[in-house]
Amino acid sequence: MTNDKPIISPILGLGLAILAVSAASILIRMAQQDAPSLVIAAYRMGFAALLLAPAALSRHWEELRALSWKTLGGLALSGAFLALHFAAWITSLEHTSVAISSVLVTTTPLWVALLSTLALGERPPRGVVLGLAAALAGGVIVALSQTCIWGGGRLACDWQAGWDGRGLWGSLLALLGAVFASGYLLIGRRMRASLSLATYTFVVYGAAAVCLWVAVLVSGLPVGGYPLSTYGWMLALAVFPQLIGHSTYNWALRYVSATVVSVSLLGEPIGASLLAVVLLGEIPGAVELMGGALILVGIFLAARSEPV
Repeated sequence: MTNDKPIISPILGLGLAILAVSAASILIRMAQQDAPSLVIAAYRMGFAALLLAPAALSRHWEELRALSWKTLGGLALSGAFLALHFAAWITSLEHTSVAISSVLVTTTPLWVALLSTLALGERPPRGVVLGLAAALAGGVIVALSQTCIWGGGRLACDWQAGWDGRGLWGSLLALLGAVFASGYLLIGRRMRASLSLATYTFVVYGAAAVCLWVAVLVSGLPVGGYPLSTYGWMLALAVFPQLIGHSTYNWALRYVSATVVSVSLLGEPIGASLLAVVLLGEIPGAVELMGGALILVGIFLAARSEPV
């Protein structure tokens, strides 16, 4: 943190970031009407890298030229994890609701805290253990809400049907998205300290875009030919959630603790779920809400155990 006076209140900035990031699920759903999820992910990161290019190349060219192969390799690995994160999470929105997907993908702080302690060979903090327990219980409840119905004094589950539509497959992909995002953040924490924000994000976003476009080409998916509105949705994904939302989170770290920023991330699934109710008519059931609330409690407990 710093004693410099920010242009706006960091809390207000975090609020704007939450609003920008919360719109991601809605923008993705709009783009998915005509474009495959992997293509959407590739365009999102490609647009983001292109929009960052002028500032990065003009203001940080010397820093970019001085990057060692070892550093570039680390940034490329971070970008690969980011690509996997978006490929998994965006695809999850084809199979499950915005509320479930956004809650599960936000479990990233749990995985970051757990993997950090395991990598150091230390015992996980109590907050992480309690957070994992709460999130696990919430995840079980969410899974049951998609596959089971209580009736006649017993619980009837159709596990096969759970993999279709708003099923377990979407939940699993969202959870995988959170795990991949933790890899991106763990690598970024170490490398970001010695690099400017513009250089770090430009190289990592560029690496993620390359990975995703290679996956699109290998998969044989159409690169173009989509309606103009679809390109607009994908561009909006790059501008609002990616550049404005995530960049504001990074900016806020200069003025407030990492714990405050981590806890503020809990606003994303809440905001996304509310937008889904208003714009998509997706109203979560009582059981889903209960499971989601437990997961958010778990994330909060783990985020509080992070160093200030």
